[in-house]
Amino acid sequence: MRITHRRAHRRALVLLVAVLVPSLAARAPEQPRRAGTTTVVGRVTDPAGRPVGQVSVAITDRSLATTTGADGRYVLRVARQGEIERVVVSFRRIGYGRVDLPLAVRGDSVQLDAQLVPATMKLESTVVTGAAAAQDSHQLDEGRRRAVPQRRMSDGKSADAASPMPMRAAIGARPESRPRWPHPRVDSGNTEAYERIDENAFRSPLVAPLSTFSVDVDRASYANVRRFLSGGNLPPRDAVRIEELVNYFPYADPAPGRGDAPIRITTEVAPAPWNPSHDLVRIGLRARDVDMRRAPPSNLVFLVDVSGSMQGPNRLGLVKQSLSLLVNQLREQDRVAIVVYAGSAGLVLPSTSGEDKQRILAALDGLQAGGSTAGGAGIRLAYDVARQNFLRGGNNRVILCTDGDFNVGQSSDAELVQLIEDKRREGSYLTILGFGMGNYKDQKMEKLAGAGNGNYAYIDDLLEASKMLVKEMGGTLLTVAKDVKLQVEFDPTQVRAYRLLGYEDRILRDEDFANDVKDAGDVGAGHSVTALYEIVRSDVRLDVPLPEVAPLRYQNRPVIVSTLSDELLHVAMRYKAPDGERSLLVTHPVRAGRRDRSTPSESMRFASAVAGFGMLLRHSPNAGSLTWPQVITLARGARGDDPEGYRADFIRLAEMASELSRRLATMPENRER
Repeated sequence: MRITHRRAHRRALVLLVAVLVPSLAARAPEQPRRAGTTTVVGRVTDPAGRPVGQVSVAITDRSLATTTGADGRYVLRVARQGEIERVVVSFRRIGYGRVDLPLAVRGDSVQLDAQLVPATMKLESTVVTGAAAAQDSHQLDEGRRRAVPQRRMSDGKSADAASPMPMRAAIGARPESRPRWPHPRVDSGNTEAYERIDENAFRSPLVAPLSTFSVDVDRASYANVRRFLSGGNLPPRDAVRIEELVNYFPYADPAPGRGDAPIRITTEVAPAPWNPSHDLVRIGLRARDVDMRRAPPSNLVFLVDVSGSMQGPNRLGLVKQSLSLLVNQLREQDRVAIVVYAGSAGLVLPSTSGEDKQRILAALDGLQAGGSTAGGAGIRLAYDVARQNFLRGGNNRVILCTDGDFNVGQSSDAELVQLIEDKRREGSYLTILGFGMGNYKDQKMEKLAGAGNGNYAYIDDLLEASKMLVKEMGGTLLTVAKDVKLQVEFDPTQVRAYRLLGYEDRILRDEDFANDVKDAGDVGAGHSVTALYEIVRSDVRLDVPLPEVAPLRYQNRPVIVSTLSDELLHVAMRYKAPDGERSLLVTHPVRAGRRDRSTPSESMRFASAVAGFGMLLRHSPNAGSLTWPQVITLARGARGDDPEGYRADFIRLAEMASELSRRLATMPENRER
């Protein structure tokens, strides 16, 4: 009997379990999808199937980017939040149209190949209004992009592509229906600010035998000018700084030898393209190269503007991608902290080893824009963090990423400059990366960089970020000589008049040259700096105006002709070691000799083409007989070895500027003037 009851209880228990377990399983919460990592690989080619190197490959709206190698191949590792994630991969290289491809990321690996088409500008069908200049400069390319995507999963199956993303149409209207010329017309909604530039005039060596200035390694003006031209607009005149255009490009100047000064001087004299009776003197400075793998450790503080004005993919989104490129270059001994500022300043990431890249990238990826802009508070906090983690003998630097639109707390130029001058004495340098358009404050950022022993660049796309923070990382982040000044003395028996091209805001008093207290420009590893002088020789008719000087009582005596040398001019340079306080002197005489009418060097020809490009954009009264076709022809003939495509891109910009200028000149309101 007991056995029967036990069996009955067992059957009842089995039946209960059979009923309850499925019910409980149905009510159990759904397990979260597994996260994982997918490796995206691919190859980028041109229409002929040739590999395209140095292509920026980025996941849109993520701090994840890389560049292709010489064989056109790339590798990206994407952290997924689930089994499958849909993203957009952007491909861009100078001189080619941008390509954006949707991709479903899943599994261990996905292949995504792309084809880039050389960019051409069809002004007949693309016209941009002044307001449109404040939009993303990539849009012209995007309206004409083509792609040949090939996606395969690691198991051989086809990958599901995300729904085609709507491409932004090329902005603007037909030329005949809606003309656009923001130069000289001003868009009322544009608040960009540039320092007024009054070009250097010709001077007589009898009155001013010395020309003294601080070197300038900034290149922001070139990228900013490119942004305007790529958007179908001529840049404002004061946005064009000739020395920054010329110094954007590397030149074939010899590097210093072992045991020499960290900067080597070279010079060349040739006829000026815009006035063959004048001469052009090129003074080239080349800094010593440093292997960044063996460079001193870096203590970096990313100071990121997350105010409301930084909203948008070409602002904060581009900041994240740009800094991510730099993070991927860091070593274990390097350290990074992240400070942000909007209505107030805060520390997002304490100083972290460069080995912990995922933590740094995650902190960058989480940044969001919103609020007002307390720039002064952010700068103060960033320098405090740099001081707390100071590396003696290392590279201590604050990297400020902003549009310069400060409006809370210390925001005036004078207050911010004073703040940065006070902080630089603590031994930390400053790099400023400018972003954005429409409200961009170039004037403010140039002053801040100059006050902080630093450099300044404008980032208009990820390729420019790669150039600044990867290819030229040493020049951007590692100073090899500080307070570098040049002083050029002209022999009045050989030179009747001279003028310095550019450097208007870097002019120093002659007595400041030997004054070690006076701050000047800093030169990074591998940097090249070029200064150009246009001179009128004493045996040539004077065809330029010179400032009138009242007759002098004691100086009006015949010039004593020196028989000891035939020097045309004498170049003197002073510099300090990065941790030094006393300057060292290097001199370099330039012989007069006979003017060489043979073909100038490739470096001289290309530098003069870029200078002429700047003079035409500025409508310089010193441009002489120079025309846009002459600039383009001169640049084409000096393109030389151009592995990165920078010179080819310049030629494309010169062609754009030529066509835009021609159209402006033929507009009815301009023909009537």
